[in-house]
Amino acid sequence: MFVANEYGIEDPFCPDKWGHVMPATNPIEDSLNMLLKLFLAFTIIPVFEIYLLIKIGHYLGAFNTIVVVIVTGFLGAYLARLQGIKTMMRVRDSLNRGELPAEHMLDALLIFMAGIVLLTPGFITDIVGIGILVPRTRSWFKRWLRRKFDQWISENRPDVIIF
Repeated sequence: MFVANEYGIEDPFCPDKWGHVMPATNPIEDSLNMLLKLFLAFTIIPVFEIYLLIKIGHYLGAFNTIVVVIVTGFLGAYLARLQGIKTMMRVRDSLNRGELPAEHMLDALLIFMAGIVLLTPGFITDIVGIGILVPRTRSWFKRWLRRKFDQWISENRPDVIIF
């Protein structure tokens, strides 16, 4: 999203109404970065998951490994549901007090992501999902997410809307 300059032409270096200059972005570079991330998410991680399932299946047996994966999926979904309900109650209480529930909304987002990751079969995703559900380690993820939000805002990225 570019701002039109005085001649009506969209200019990546034209300041917006707040005086910020939009950084020039390279759409090809952005799409290649996204392609790399999608490749990692949908190819490399499942390969490691399958390798780990085979190795653990070798020690525990196929049936026991499948049972462990199913049980961790159910337990993860249950824990995510419990923590999600508690977090949404905190959001509601904050709103009733007239406070902005920003921290609780970050918790809700991370708990939702943990639930999705825990429903994905595999041991690596289960470890990551449980790590996000544990409040102490979730605070690490929240700090990282806050830093990313601050970075996007400082870069005046067009995909961040500031109200």
